[in-house]
Amino acid sequence: MFSSLSDSLDKTFRNLRGVGKISEKNISDALREIRIALLEADVEFSVAKDFIAKVKDKAMGEDVLKSIKPGEQIVKIFHDELEALLGGDQTPLDLNPPARILICGLNGAGKTTTSAKLANRLKKEGRRPLLIACDLYRPAAIDQLAVLAKQIDVPCYT
Repeated sequence: MFSSLSDSLDKTFRNLRGVGKISEKNISDALREIRIALLEADVEFSVAKDFIAKVKDKAMGEDVLKSIKPGEQIVKIFHDELEALLGGDQTPLDLNPPARILICGLNGAGKTTTSAKLANRLKKEGRRPLLIACDLYRPAAIDQLAVLAKQIDVPCYT
């Protein structure tokens, strides 16, 4: 899901960077491609629509159209809006020990990697996380979690 979204965005931004002078049509075409990519990545329609509207408002400003590298400016606007949408600041986790966090989701959604990243964050906060592998459908996930746990020096029960 994320790789196809990333590929679509890379292609769109590459095309924008290659354009010498940005026009309203270039921006509209790029935003249409971005909207389609977001929807194909299962981003909720109203979220994608509002996000594209915010990017378009900022991208149509004179500063962008007259800037030296307008394509790069639009990429920056996209990045800033995406960061704002996802929440730029980290929120502290309010966990009373012993806390249990269950990570669940679709195949290939990134549960194993996210679990290791979360454990690493908790470790950096001075907590003592323990990873427990219990993926019944992908045995390699158990090995992957053990490898990731070893890399971040967190115990893993398999």
